[in-house]
Amino acid sequence: MQLRKENSCGHRILPAVKVGETEDITEEAAIITLTRAISFYSTLQAHDGHWPTESSGPLYFPPPLVIALYVSGEPNAILTPEHQKEIIRYVYNHQNEDGGWGLHIEGHSIVFSSILNYVTLRLLGEGPEDGEEKATARARKWILDRGGAVAISSRGKFFLSLLGVYEWEGCNPIPPEIWLLPKSFPIHPGRLMSYFRLTYMPMSYLYAKNFVGTISGLVKSLRQELYVMPYQEIDWNKARNTCAMEDLFHPFPWVQDMIWGFLYYLAKPILTRWPFSILREKALRKAMERVHYEDKSTSYACVAVVEKVIRLIACWVEDPNSEAYKRRLARIPDFFWVAEDGLKLQLLGSQTWDVALSIQAILSSDLAEEYGPTLKKAHDYLKASQLQDDPPGNFHEMYRHISKGGWTFATQDHRWQVLDCTAEALRVVLSFAQMPPELVGERIETELHYFVPAKKKRGVLILGTRAIISLVDGN
Repeated sequence: MQLRKENSCGHRILPAVKVGETEDITEEAAIITLTRAISFYSTLQAHDGHWPTESSGPLYFPPPLVIALYVSGEPNAILTPEHQKEIIRYVYNHQNEDGGWGLHIEGHSIVFSSILNYVTLRLLGEGPEDGEEKATARARKWILDRGGAVAISSRGKFFLSLLGVYEWEGCNPIPPEIWLLPKSFPIHPGRLMSYFRLTYMPMSYLYAKNFVGTISGLVKSLRQELYVMPYQEIDWNKARNTCAMEDLFHPFPWVQDMIWGFLYYLAKPILTRWPFSILREKALRKAMERVHYEDKSTSYACVAVVEKVIRLIACWVEDPNSEAYKRRLARIPDFFWVAEDGLKLQLLGSQTWDVALSIQAILSSDLAEEYGPTLKKAHDYLKASQLQDDPPGNFHEMYRHISKGGWTFATQDHRWQVLDCTAEALRVVLSFAQMPPELVGERIETELHYFVPAKKKRGVLILGTRAIISLVDGN
C-alpha cells in the first residue's frame, strides 16, 4: 500500500477485463490483463530498483534476538515498546490451535518452536496466564504434556542454556578445538556448509565459555514453568539426547551418539584441564578471529538472522563495550519486517534474486518497451549490487572463495556470492546489453576474466561481465 501510493502517478492501470464462463479469451484481453499485471507490479518497485518483499516464515527467528537482548541486559536497546508489542502480536497470531508453535507459520507444533516462542512472550512481559483464552497457559500445557524443556532439540538446548533455563551439562559438546584441526582432516569445519559453519563458530565459543546470563526472578520462574519435575532434580546427562517425537525429524545414527559420548565423557574433561586448557584458549581466539572476519567482510550485516544473533551474543561476552558489538547491534533493524500479522525477523532479503527473475518475466512479455523506467531502475540496481571485490585479506584461510563479479541473494553487504543468483543476474544484464540505452540505461561494463581453478576443478569462467559461471566436475 505504501509503495503503490508513492508510485501510482507514473503507472496507469487499465480497467479489468471480465470474461464470462462461455466466452473465448481473446488476444486483446490477454494483453490488457498482462499489461495490468506488469503496471501493478511496477508500482511495487522501490526507488533503488528492487522489489521489497517479506522473506520470513520460520517461527524460530525472533526468539534468539529477544533472548540475546535479555541476557545482555539491553532489551530496549533495539526493541522499543512498539517493537515489542508487534513481536508479541506476531507470536500470538501464529500460535496453533493446540497451543504450540510450528517450525514455520504453517507447520505442526513442535517443542523447539513452542518453548522458544513461549519464552519470548514471557521475556517481553506476558504473564503465564496471558493472551486470548489464556494462550500462554495453553502453550505451557502443550509443552509439559510432551516432557517439558528437557525434550527440546539441540539448538533449543543451546539458547535456553544461554538464558539460564537449561544447564550446559545437558548439551552435547560443541568443542571449539575443531578449528585447530588440519584442513586435511575429514570433518574439518571448513568443509561444512557456510550457514552451518558460520553458526558453529560463535556457538563453540559460547559453549566453551559456559556463558549464562543473569539468573533473574523471571528466569527462575521459567525454570519452574517449563519442566515436569523440580529443576534441581533433572538428570542433565540423560537430557542431552532427549528429544520429543514431534522434533525428531530423523533418528540419531549410532555413530553420532558414539561421537557425542566420546566428546562428553573423555574429550571434555581433558580439554578443560591444564595443559590441554591452553589449546582451548587458542581455539577460542581462533573462533572469534573468524567471527570478526565475517563481521567486517559483511559490514556487520552477516548472512542470516539466527547466525547474526549468536554472533551478537559472542561479541558481547567477549567485550560488551567493543565496537564489533555496537556495530552488530546497529544492523539488527535490517532484518525487521512489519506486516499485518506483526513484526517478524526475516533473512537479509532476496533483492537480487527477485529483481533478476522479475525482469526476465517482464522481458518475456514482449511489452518491455512500455516499461522503460521500471527496467532502468532494475538495471541500475543490478549494476550497483554486483560484487566488485573478493573478500578481504587471505580469504582462502577463512574458507571463502573468489566473489569479485558475482551477485548475492540479497544486497552487496551480504558479500556471499551465489551461483544461481549470479547466473540469473548475468542473464538479465546481458539481455539489457542488447537493448537501447535510452530505454534501459547504459550497459554494464564489459570485461573478460579467467580464474585459475583449484585442484580437480575444471575451472571458473567469467563471461561478458565480471559475473561468475562455475564449471565444476564437468556439470
